[in-house]
Amino acid sequence: MSRFSESIRSHLLETFSGDTQGTPYWVKNIEEGDNVGFFGPGSASWAVHGGMPTMVAGIRALLMQTLHPGAMAGVHDWSRYKEDPLGRLAGTIQWLITVTFGDTQLAEHESSRVAKFHDRVKGTYIDAQGIERTYSAGDPELLYWVHVVFTDAFLGCHQAWGDPIPGGADQYVSEWSIAGELVGVANPPRSEEELIAALHKFNTDGVLKHDERVEETIAFLRKPPLRRSMMPFYRIMFAGAVESIPDEYRQILGLKKPWWPASWLTGVILKMLRSLLGPSSTSEDAARTRIARLEAEGKLAS
Repeated sequence: MSRFSESIRSHLLETFSGDTQGTPYWVKNIEEGDNVGFFGPGSASWAVHGGMPTMVAGIRALLMQTLHPGAMAGVHDWSRYKEDPLGRLAGTIQWLITVTFGDTQLAEHESSRVAKFHDRVKGTYIDAQGIERTYSAGDPELLYWVHVVFTDAFLGCHQAWGDPIPGGADQYVSEWSIAGELVGVANPPRSEEELIAALHKFNTDGVLKHDERVEETIAFLRKPPLRRSMMPFYRIMFAGAVESIPDEYRQILGLKKPWWPASWLTGVILKMLRSLLGPSSTSEDAARTRIARLEAEGKLAS
């Protein structure tokens, strides 16, 4: 591997895991446990969250999340994304990966940690009708919004750039509804049709809003504090994320579809990154180690 390729690989691992080797301390916990977990090998969730399109899905999810003024208020008032954007990203990834690949007890523990953090996030915001409202991160509507946006982004990006999903889109949405319930989401969508309808309802109900905070976050996401060598790749993936967003939400965001082949180039970048990072993540490898140990110990049903 060339010095340039190794530099890119190291920075990618540090960006998305918080560790230059791609094995942060919490990955070790995934090797422990006494069951397969909520999903397991061959699941839709393993396929989607273990795929490279997650890199673009994270951008898309953050862009979409800005459209709910309550969610945006929580980010504006409580998040340290400007001071420590990679730290906030690593924290989100920790929850995603742990719930996906950890055993059930670890997934529940990590979800409880996230829920406790939400307990102190509260304040007020101006809604799309100009009315001041109170919010807390544990509000049913905000929990539902974040789950729906997250699921939609990861599904949509995998459909655009990933391999076929075991069981299809409905299987992924159904599986990941478990993760939503772990953090307090009531009755999350369980099919692709329900997911699309749930997201659309936020728009038709007049909840979504474009304001200065949305503009500020978009500007930050366009040019985050990454190394200069990473920015050409990131700009392509950002454009790919924008192109992947359905028209009705892209219009509210005030973003235009790129005139150049952003989707195709994003696919090229993701294939290149997969070759640099390897066929599987350290988290998936840790989960397979746990499962192999349990099989050897005869603790898994045949």
